[in-house]
Amino acid sequence: MSDVLRRSDARRQVFIPHQSTTSDPAPPGHPHVLAVGPPGPSRELLTRTLRLTGHEVTHAVPGDVRRQVRQATPDAIVALDDGPDGRRQGTDVISEVRADPAGQALPLLMVTAAEAPATVAELLRHGADDCVPEASDPVELSARIAAKLHRVPVPFDQLLLDPRTGLYSAPHFMAELDRELQRPAAARRGGVLAVVRVAEMAALETRLGPRVRREVAERLAQVGERLGSVCDRLGWDEEGRLLVLMPGVDEETAAAGLREFAAAVAGTRFVVADENVRLTPAVGWTSLSARTGGTAGARAAEQARDAAEEALRHRDLRPVRYEPWMRAAAPHGHRRTRPGPRALLAALTPLLSPVLMLALGVGVPFLLYRQAYAMGWDVAAAAYWVVVAGLVTSALLILLECLFSLDAEQRPEAAAQPYPAASAVIAAYLPNEAATIVDTVESFLRLDYPNELEIVLAYNTPHPLPVEDTLRDIARRDPRLVLLPVPGSTSKAQNLNAAVTRVRGEFVGIFDADHHPAPDAFRHAWDWLSNGYDVVQGHCVIRNGESSWVARLVAVEFEAIYAVSHPGRTRLYGFGVFGGSNGFWRTDLLARTRMHGSMLTEDIDSTMRALNEGARIAMDRTLISRELAPTLLRPLWNQRSRWAQGWLQVSLEHLWRGLRSPVFTRRQKAGLFVLLGWREVQPWLTLQILPILLHAAWRAGGADRLDWAVPVCLIAAAVTLSAGLVQAAFAWRLAVPELRLHKGWFWRYLLVSTFFYTHFKNMVARAAHLKEVLGDRQWRVTPRAAAAAGPVGAGAGGGS
Repeated sequence: MSDVLRRSDARRQVFIPHQSTTSDPAPPGHPHVLAVGPPGPSRELLTRTLRLTGHEVTHAVPGDVRRQVRQATPDAIVALDDGPDGRRQGTDVISEVRADPAGQALPLLMVTAAEAPATVAELLRHGADDCVPEASDPVELSARIAAKLHRVPVPFDQLLLDPRTGLYSAPHFMAELDRELQRPAAARRGGVLAVVRVAEMAALETRLGPRVRREVAERLAQVGERLGSVCDRLGWDEEGRLLVLMPGVDEETAAAGLREFAAAVAGTRFVVADENVRLTPAVGWTSLSARTGGTAGARAAEQARDAAEEALRHRDLRPVRYEPWMRAAAPHGHRRTRPGPRALLAALTPLLSPVLMLALGVGVPFLLYRQAYAMGWDVAAAAYWVVVAGLVTSALLILLECLFSLDAEQRPEAAAQPYPAASAVIAAYLPNEAATIVDTVESFLRLDYPNELEIVLAYNTPHPLPVEDTLRDIARRDPRLVLLPVPGSTSKAQNLNAAVTRVRGEFVGIFDADHHPAPDAFRHAWDWLSNGYDVVQGHCVIRNGESSWVARLVAVEFEAIYAVSHPGRTRLYGFGVFGGSNGFWRTDLLARTRMHGSMLTEDIDSTMRALNEGARIAMDRTLISRELAPTLLRPLWNQRSRWAQGWLQVSLEHLWRGLRSPVFTRRQKAGLFVLLGWREVQPWLTLQILPILLHAAWRAGGADRLDWAVPVCLIAAAVTLSAGLVQAAFAWRLAVPELRLHKGWFWRYLLVSTFFYTHFKNMVARAAHLKEVLGDRQWRVTPRAAAAAGPVGAGAGGGS
């Protein structure tokens, strides 16, 4: 600009009677411009140009700008980028101007001699509103100043609504929150503040840049506005978190609205930065009731952020209400536990359970029977008939399942649509799976599928392991393998939730880390899904049955479950069950459903929630995956204890709701009652035979005086025992070929099941009920080991 300034000066110096180093008054109403730069020719030329174009001019040197602005706030600031000896000073001047509240909204133009676009970009990124080359014409400089004065640049956080998103900026949102809290508590009637984080934000920002924060906030707000209801005041902060103020609503209504919002977000495919993505909202909220004081809004926001952080760990779409333990919780990535008296009770559960079981299941009923008999009521006789009816009913239900399994629905002959891209998710806790995970991954990479098949290993580990290096080598050799570490994960559910938005397939198979699916598993799964089903559960086969008598027992039991009970139940009641592994979901449904890590059998819980959405779940015993069974009794107890307690949790959560739901038919409701209700009553009902016999012996004067040859009793015993025999026979008849070769396993299963294993499982169920009451929900991991050599091989237990 120096040459232009000199030419302008030569042409127009007749209009410049004198020069000034401070100010030169202009006619009233002319814009006041602060010219910033060190004294010298460049600033003098800039001053002349500004005056010639009708501006009032004052000067400031770098470092003194804030004082000058506060003393006499200008309409605009024009600063020189180049200082003495050619040193650039523009970014320092910008920082000085923008650091002062009075300077944040002032138009700031930089004059620079640099020709490189990178220099201009740097000045604009630091906060300049415009950048003018020195070679520009004075008329252009004046026009640019006039444009900025006509449209005053205001920082987004000082606007009521962010023009980029249409949402409240963070400061104004907090001002709205403070205004809400300043209203009298009686007039407020509840209210909730929610913060929404997005689990994929860091990955999106790494790949697409910081702009995704704004775009993600826009997409979330669009969903909230579409739903309407209670989400009427929406804001965002620069980290991309959505802020939701819900005044005048009770907590139950707010929680329902937030659940609906989370499900809608998870079920929508968004376009962000020209990419099609899925988002996982992590919603944390806190109540505004009874909040007062000048810092109440800030405290509420902090608590909602803490709750959102907790929700982010689970990624299960459930809004999390703030609890005080979240504030003092361990850093992100460590398991958080709630302190309290229940922790002590949980620690004592192994000691208390047997005592409580005998006291509640035998001692209390016996005393009640004696007391009632003393009062003239023979309650024990009535209880006897109830128990007999219950045993017979259980046996008949098993027989019905066996008969209906013969008529199980067959897999469609062909796919109704072309095979799409598919994904497999293997959920693993590496310290427990290190011995098997490489074999598992390699077995997946050998699968036969006619389209793209990605293998996502979603895993957590508390510390690095050598096997991770081996897995990374495999991933480098074969790009189909995607390694997905999930920091801070404490459950299989969290690993699956982290993977579901990452997968690219139209459908996804879910597996434990010891599963080896049959080569055609994904093709056969799509045969079902393309013909109108939403989920298909396959047949889990034990591959290490040669390892021990426990593994052989479980191998036959799995045939009774997956070859007989599951197909028979599906045919009998009209719905199937997802068993936790070797299950295939439509990806859209899985993204909406997720897995709830707080449920010990997250698979059954997800089944109930999917069924309540109207999903169709098929069971296919020809869809094979081989897994490992526990080889010792203690791991088997731990595994079955978790399953039993998980089923109880699902029953408490879903049974009553399902029986009232209009989604289920009467036939399906009958199945729900058997599946979730009767199975919880039956272990305690069978135990009642002991106090009844004790009471009968007490009343008769000794057990030797009882008549054991009562016809009804004998018939009930025969029916009950025959159910086990029939189930074992059906299990052998419908078992996979490699297990049918071991006929002796099935005979031994019948014997052990009759005299031990059935009672073992009933004891596990009763102990699990007591654990749930005592608040002990610890997940004791089932150890894995490499399969023993032999013809039978793979798999891990689900929530069957």
